[in-house]
Amino acid sequence: MPGAILRCRCGERDIDSIVSQVLGRVAVKAANLLRGKEKTVFTPHVDTGDFVIVVNADKVRVTGKKEEQKTFMNFSGYVGGHKSENVRARRARHPELLIERAVRGMIPHNRLGRSVYRKLKVYRGDTHPHAAQQPAPVKLR
Repeated sequence: MPGAILRCRCGERDIDSIVSQVLGRVAVKAANLLRGKEKTVFTPHVDTGDFVIVVNADKVRVTGKKEEQKTFMNFSGYVGGHKSENVRARRARHPELLIERAVRGMIPHNRLGRSVYRKLKVYRGDTHPHAAQQPAPVKLR
């Protein structure tokens, strides 16, 4: 399985290849599945979404010069505790954070958003511990 988005719908998960897909498109699809926006029973204040598992997070691509120019900044709270890294360094160190951070920005920043975000699982390689749920495909555009 090259790269995947998996979705849990009443106990089953769906998969599709995300290899060489653009980061934003993968994040939008994952956020919509997490919120349940593609369901007929979608209600904005109720968590009707599915579990989403993204596999091969290190194979997702970014467009333009973002690989070198986009920076992620952290501050530890201590004097001189500012750290920054670009997409290339973050992909080498922890590629799951690229997708997790993009999806987190697309869901609500409140209690509902936190419960939705807990249902997102992102894995670096093409293996995941959810094989018992028998994944099936989800189409990305």
